[in-house]
Amino acid sequence: MFARPRSFLLFASIAVATGGFAQAQKPQYIPALVGFYNIENLFDTIDTPDVNDEEFTPNGSKLWNGERYFRKLDQNAKVISEMGKELHPQGLAILGLSEVENRAVVEDLVATDALNGRGYKIVHDESHDRRGIDVALVYNPALYSVYAHKSYRVHMADTSFRTRDQLLVSGLLDGDTTHVIVCHWPSRRGGEKRSEPNRKAAAELARHIVDSLLARNAQAHIMVMGDLNDDPSNPSVARFLNSTGDKKKATGKVLYNAMYDPFMKGIGTLAWRDSWNLFDQIILSPGLLNGTGGKYKYYGARIFNESYLRQRDGAFEGYPYRTFVGDSYNEGGYSDHFPVFVILVKELQ
Repeated sequence: MFARPRSFLLFASIAVATGGFAQAQKPQYIPALVGFYNIENLFDTIDTPDVNDEEFTPNGSKLWNGERYFRKLDQNAKVISEMGKELHPQGLAILGLSEVENRAVVEDLVATDALNGRGYKIVHDESHDRRGIDVALVYNPALYSVYAHKSYRVHMADTSFRTRDQLLVSGLLDGDTTHVIVCHWPSRRGGEKRSEPNRKAAAELARHIVDSLLARNAQAHIMVMGDLNDDPSNPSVARFLNSTGDKKKATGKVLYNAMYDPFMKGIGTLAWRDSWNLFDQIILSPGLLNGTGGKYKYYGARIFNESYLRQRDGAFEGYPYRTFVGDSYNEGGYSDHFPVFVILVKELQ
């Protein structure tokens, strides 16, 4: 498991040299938690026209019915409610989601017993993905106040290719203007190399959105988050999005990938054929990394891979405990991805 930071309601001891003597001071820090979760095929049970969702209906191959749907909502809500709960009493301030069918399923998610006390609000736009899955953002209005959002369509040479839009949400995180770009880049269907141009196009779009924000404010606080279907070292992420795992190099237009270090340690968020990948990433602008242009700055990152989220036995032991393997239903499953989150901190004045 990725190492946990020290327990917050954040007290950090800093030794300050004064007159030749070390004097201990204890400034207090306030955390804000921002996460992302590929929730794995959160479909309702209704067959929607012009969408390939027939398998997620009562008569479809997955026998997807109300009982299974509401169980999945409760399972995923449990995960979200427990992310970062030891660091902040209200958990996540902001959470990006992928693989949600529509706004209604997100409304059902935040209305579950595990989450309804937080008063989460939703930002969602319908995209033209052929499978009918979108990205969305939920946020705690007591911690983050949204003032604008816009969806951006990924355009590729193959005009018949339909993938998820990228969702830009702008708001105030305890007074800091903070922009969040929620992505779910095209999959590796057909092979990694063959599908690579699709993710390059998605990366170029995300880069365009980032550059437009930096052009207005070079110290803007920006997060690019999502299931990128590539690892931090792949060209789409490292080259075309222009991100790095080296904090010293994350200056100007170079973004900092908070998931690069765990990736280099062999830690992943999903497994395939006995190999781990870290597709679920949160990538920060230099202003947010260092705290310039606002009060909050980056403190650390976590992959939320608690033991109950892992397959307990069988050929997939240790893998994320997913809802389905093919058409075989796991009653206690959660998702085929582990969620991730970053910890931002500001000093209490």
